[in-house]
Amino acid sequence: MGGNQTQIEFILLGITDSPPAQSPLFVLFLLIYIVTLVGNIGIIILVQVAPSLHTPMYFFLTHFAFVDICCSTVISPRMLADLLSEDKTISFTACMMQFLIFSFFGSAECHLLAMMAYDRHVAICHPLLYVTIISSHVCWQLVASSYIFAFLIAIICTWCVFGGSFCGPNRIDHFFCDEVPVLKLVCSDTHSSEMVIFAFVTINEVGAIVVILLSYISILRTVLRMCSAQSRTRAFHTCASHLMAVPFFFMTASFMYLQPLSSHRRLDNVVSIIYREVIPMLNPFIYSLRNKEVKGASGEMWGEAVLPLPTYKSSLIQDMKSSSQVRKPMGH
Repeated sequence: MGGNQTQIEFILLGITDSPPAQSPLFVLFLLIYIVTLVGNIGIIILVQVAPSLHTPMYFFLTHFAFVDICCSTVISPRMLADLLSEDKTISFTACMMQFLIFSFFGSAECHLLAMMAYDRHVAICHPLLYVTIISSHVCWQLVASSYIFAFLIAIICTWCVFGGSFCGPNRIDHFFCDEVPVLKLVCSDTHSSEMVIFAFVTINEVGAIVVILLSYISILRTVLRMCSAQSRTRAFHTCASHLMAVPFFFMTASFMYLQPLSSHRRLDNVVSIIYREVIPMLNPFIYSLRNKEVKGASGEMWGEAVLPLPTYKSSLIQDMKSSSQVRKPMGH
């Protein structure tokens, strides 16, 4: 990167330095990681195999689930290993790559939440034009543009964080290589880097929030003009899962990245755990348990899997009855 690197390794201090607490925390976060993988992979598979879910909303949801898997995977395995290992060192390159990948998927997640809000806006406010506006081609364009923009942000932020000189302490007071704890180790002046990162994070997060707010303001106005109470209920129910996920994500993200470097405290570890471990685990439940379409599709899939067994049993019983009726006259 930019500066002279006199420290080729960092030490991640992790979640806790208390040995008795490390094993229980390992079990807890391993379970969280497994549930995250199973839940998000399950959503991706369900959307792929259920024809009723082949819509733009669930197309964005599969990418959202994929991003959650990647964000969790870039952090959790290393964190779990550090809970059981005495050697918590991480190379400069590995630390930089972890931050780059995490920043990339974190930025993409903001864009996907905004796209899902826009999709609901078009579906409710312009239902007759929905297929034309949110076509398959448009969906791929939106997702591709979000990944490209997220990658540019990640590259710039990574350069700002790791482009300075590391000539002092090498102990990162965190469980992964995040912006704030790494910048605290830079020897050179970090003010310009902080301002650049703050500007791009603000554009990314505030831009997504503005799109979401405008979409839901338009949705609210349209819903209030609906004559049927059933139509209003159906419209609000369509947005319920997304409305639950948005505050969790942006409140924690804003706390982490939209405050000055000097304002960060040890509480950051707790918020980071919620932001990067707990929320990806909860998202599959938010988007499935309160969603009739997902529950219906999963019910149909399970029904198709279980249906052949009763059918086979009934046919077998019918065959046995037929054979017994054939044998009775021969006995007389």
